[in-house]
Parts: sequence; C-alpha cells; structure tokens
Amino acid sequence: MQQELQKLRAEALDELMKISDLNELENFEIEYFGRKDGKLNNILKALKDLSAEEKKTVGQLANEIKIELLEVLENKKSDLRSIGLKKQLENEKIDLTLPGKNFSAGSLNPTSIVQYELEDLFRSFGFIVLDGPELESDYYNFEALNIPATHPARDTQDTFYIESDKNEKMVLRTHTSPLQVRAMQKYGAPLRAIAPGRVFRNEALDASHDNTFYQLEGLMIDKNISIANLIAVMKSLLKGILKKDVKIRLRPGFFPFVEPGFELDISCLICGGRGCSVCKQSGWVELLPCGMVHPNVLRAGGVDPKEYSGFAFGLGLTRLVMMRYGIDNIRLINSGDLRFIKQF
Repeated sequence: MQQELQKLRAEALDELMKISDLNELENFEIEYFGRKDGKLNNILKALKDLSAEEKKTVGQLANEIKIELLEVLENKKSDLRSIGLKKQLENEKIDLTLPGKNFSAGSLNPTSIVQYELEDLFRSFGFIVLDGPELESDYYNFEALNIPATHPARDTQDTFYIESDKNEKMVLRTHTSPLQVRAMQKYGAPLRAIAPGRVFRNEALDASHDNTFYQLEGLMIDKNISIANLIAVMKSLLKGILKKDVKIRLRPGFFPFVEPGFELDISCLICGGRGCSVCKQSGWVELLPCGMVHPNVLRAGGVDPKEYSGFAFGLGLTRLVMMRYGIDNIRLINSGDLRFIKQF
C-alpha cells in the first residue's frame, strides 16, 4: 500500500505540473480528493484490513502525501489566478495618456432661466411662488374671473376643451389668472403671490404668437392698494430682469377680471423701437395686461372688496424672454432645436 501511495503521489505531482487552467485544476481536485471516488480515499479504504502497526505507518504516509499535494494544489491555484488576472488586466488596461471623453452638460431653456430669475426677484419683494393645474375647470378659468359663458371675452380665448368624466367642463388653461382665485381661497388676504406656468391658446402662428407659451401671473391684495403700487412693482420688475431702464407705456385695456384695466407695453428691444416683425412695425411690444382686481373676482376668492383692494398682472413670460435675448421668432423657444438651446 505504501508503494501505491508513492505511485499516486508521483502521478499527481506530474499531472499538476501539466495543468494550465483553473477548470482542469478543479477536475484534478475532485479526481484525487473527492469524498466518494477520490483516488486517495479509495486507497485509504483498504486501511481497515491492515494491522495496527501498518495502519499507523501507512496512515502517517498518506497524511504527509495529502498535505504535500494540497499545498502544491493551492500554490498552483494561486499561480493560475495570478496569470488569469494579469491577462485580464492586459485586455482591459487603460491608457491614462488618452484624452477623456467630453460629456457636454445640458442647458436650460431661456424661458426657464428668466422664470427662475423672476421667482428670485419677486421673493425679494415678499411674494410667494405658486403653481396650479394646466388642465383647469371652466369655472376657475372663466367664471370665477368674471367671464360668464355668454361673455364676448371668451371669443378671444377660444382654446382646447377636454372631455372629462366630471360634471364640470375642463379646458387647457388660457392664462395663469385662475391662480388669483385659488390663491385667495387658500391664503386669504393680505396676499402677495406670483404663479408662473404654461398656457394654451388657439392662435394663428407667427413670429410673436404660438399655441403654447408661458405667462407669469402676479397678485397683490391688501388694504389701500392703488395703481401707484402697480406701476412701482412693474418698473422694479422690468429693471430687475432686463438689467436696464426700459421705456414703457400704459394704455387703457379691457380685461373682465380687472377694473380699471391697462395694457403695459415696452419699447421693442429687438429693433430699438424702429419697427420690426416682432412689434408689427409699431416699435412697441405688448408685454402684460394689468389692473386693479375686479370686486367680483375678490368675492370669488372669499375676500371682501369693501375692505381690501389689489392689483393683478399677467406677464407674457415668453415675450419677455424674446426681448431679453433678442429672439425674433417665438417658435424657436419650443422647437426643441439643440442648436438654439445650446446658446444659453
């Protein structure tokens, strides 16, 4: 039996020297050291037929051979793993001298840039920033703003109605003005708030009109608010966002939710007031309707018009963006053209 063990040792060492793959090494380990049919275990099964003295001698030799073979096996395994890792590193090596890949960062739409600046500006005036639904009820979009179903003002805001399971009519909001009533109902008076957002109109598209654009609604409710407060806030607004003094004018205008109502125009910054397609050759750009909040709107918001007054305005945010950056076609802003967006 000692001769069989020595022969097994010599065969195992010779086979280990020839192995060059971890899978082969695993098969070798099973072949020689497997519990059921391992060659070493098969020899040791015959120990039961030996005398006590022979068991001691053969058992000691078998243990020495087992320890030797396992040590050589582990060393071989370590060597093969190192070789495999080295080959992997060679295949996956990185040349640190190569220039890195340039991942360009995205940029904000100019509308977002101006909106965020306006929000910061109005916060400095003590205004809160509100948000509201783009799919609005007919009540908040029209009725609560003193525009009943039979009012001719609805004709100028012919827009997109949505089928709804609700009992009330739903419409893509035509302005951000519904936030006036929602804000008063939620916060009461006094109140200073702005509400920027996207609005929708059934418009004939041209250089200064689009069916989807952005507005910024402003509202200030308190005791003894007058037109002087409105003009002061508008001047501070325009100077703060355009970074320069701008020539403005107020024209009487009719808007059902304010009384009296005005159109605030600014001198066209695209052509310098000389006349262009944006200002329709007039030299002036209509920027925002404004005025003193109508008593009916105050009542719809749960505010007593005998105790409180206020002003409201609907800033044409998209047109302000055009003036700020000298954009001569409103359709570029929502075009998704990266050549345009990357300029900002």
